[in-house]
Amino acid sequence: MTADMSITSLILQASLIVQLVMVGLMVMSLASWTVIFGKFFGLRRVRGGNEEFERDFWSGKSLTEMQTAVNNKTETAPLERIFASGMREFLKLREKRMDSGVQLDGARRAMRASYQRELDTVESKLSFLATVGSVSPYIGLFGTVWGIMHAFVGLSNMEQVTLANVAPGIAEALVATAIGLFAAIPAVVAYNRFARDIDRIAIQFESFIEEFSNILQRNAGQPAGAGPAGTAATAGTAGTSSTGTPSGYR
Repeated sequence: MTADMSITSLILQASLIVQLVMVGLMVMSLASWTVIFGKFFGLRRVRGGNEEFERDFWSGKSLTEMQTAVNNKTETAPLERIFASGMREFLKLREKRMDSGVQLDGARRAMRASYQRELDTVESKLSFLATVGSVSPYIGLFGTVWGIMHAFVGLSNMEQVTLANVAPGIAEALVATAIGLFAAIPAVVAYNRFARDIDRIAIQFESFIEEFSNILQRNAGQPAGAGPAGTAATAGTAGTSSTGTPSGYR
C-alpha cells in the first residue's frame, strides 16, 4: 500500500460525514473496551467473593458467627449481602413472635429483593455492549455508502474515469465499515461471554437462596432467645452447596 493509500491518509482524505462516522465508531470502540475490562475484573471479584463466602458458610460455622463476620466487613460480596438481608428479616420477624411461615416468607422475600438488586448491579452496562455490537456495523455501513456516493459525485465531472480515480474514494469509504466491525466484534464476543458468566452467577444466587431457606425453615418458630437459627451442626442432613462443596450438617 502506497503512502497515499495508507489508512491514515484514507481517513484524512475522507469527506466530513465519513470522518465523523469514523470518529464516532472509534469513541464507541474505546468505550466498549473500557466496559469490557471493567466488567471482566468486576465479575472476577464477584465470583471470588461469592466462592469465599460459600466456603465459610458451609464450613460448619454457626449462622450467628456468619452474620457477625458479614456485619464487620467493610466490603461484602453479593452473596453475603443476600444472606445478610434474609437473616435480618428472619430475626426481626422472630423477635415479633410471628409464626414460622411468616418468618420464612419474610426472609425469602428479603433475599429475593436483594437478589434482584445484586443481579441488576452485575448486569449493569451489559446492554451497552449489546448496543455497540448491534449498531456499529450499520453505522460503519452508513459511512461507507455516504463515502461511495460522495466519490461517485466527484467522478461525475471527469470525462474519463479510470480505476486509479475510483479506488481512493471507495477505499476511504470502506475504512468506515472496517472500523465498525472492529468496534462490533469484540463487543459481541464480550457480551456473550459475560451473559454466560452472569447466568451462572444468577444460578448461584438462586441455589443459595433455596439452600438457606431450607436451613431457616428448620429453625423457624424457635423462641427469640434461642440464638440466630442455631449452629452450623444442628438439625439437618448432609447436602452440597451450589459450588459443589460438601455442606456438612446444619
